[in-house]
Amino acid sequence: MLFAGQNTIELAQKMAAAYGQQLSKVTINRFSDGEMQPIIEESVRGSYVFFIQSTPAPTENLMELLLMIDAAKRASAGYITAVIPYFGYARQDRKDKPRVPISAKLIADLIHAAGAHRLMTMDFHADQLQGFFDIPVDHLKSEAVFLPYLQNQDMSNVIFASPDVGGVKRARSYAKFFKTPLVICDKYRERANEIAGMTVIGDVKGANVILVDDLADTAGTLSRAADALIENGAKSVRAICAHPVLSGKAYENINNSKLDELIVTDTLPLRQQSDKIKVLSSAGLFGRAIRNTHENRSISKLFVNG
Repeated sequence: MLFAGQNTIELAQKMAAAYGQQLSKVTINRFSDGEMQPIIEESVRGSYVFFIQSTPAPTENLMELLLMIDAAKRASAGYITAVIPYFGYARQDRKDKPRVPISAKLIADLIHAAGAHRLMTMDFHADQLQGFFDIPVDHLKSEAVFLPYLQNQDMSNVIFASPDVGGVKRARSYAKFFKTPLVICDKYRERANEIAGMTVIGDVKGANVILVDDLADTAGTLSRAADALIENGAKSVRAICAHPVLSGKAYENINNSKLDELIVTDTLPLRQQSDKIKVLSSAGLFGRAIRNTHENRSISKLFVNG
């Protein structure tokens, strides 16, 4: 049985269609003070249940998911999987300064405590976040969405680039697949969401560069990286990014940048349209992964390097 949270209803409908059945019904009651109460409208006793909900801000999206999981647990669901296409708070995965929380670990504990037996997500900010969970994690890769698209594009004279040092592994997998060079944009931040400087490591003269990242928040990193690449002689710059968070001045940054195109998936709905942004659907990948999970088949076989 497949259920959708309010934030992810459109993607969930596409997932259900890819799986081959309709979404089951859940309604959200709201009290006058704003509290929510999810009500599952059909029996889930003994069923395999999948709750589909991305968890960006506001925190209500996470709370809705936790309450739905709790409702299913108390209704004797047989096996509960939290399908979180975009896992919010994933960037808070370590203590990078004194007296701050490791929020990603706390969210992992909350999902487990609510009653989930399994998590399915795509493109964690860091692969090691899987270790925060005491339940199995199906970590899907957006490569399964982006690679088929890129294979149908003109890939002549292409170089892949990481917009920061932390994303090198992600970009290298694309460079390895297409047998192209890899360059790195080394950024320095003075405070969160603000980049002080950017240095390009590698030769990009005359190349068509594709930046690879897991998410775009304010799009400041991608915009500065694109500008730096053009300044270093790149012919064109595109970017692929799984999660279009796109908050703050993101759309302004993208439209004013030297990016020719930003290619994203639909793990989050776009706040507004832009001629520079192209959306590819992840529904087929999630639909196949849900079926494989239900039928106890391999998830890694869904990927090129599986």
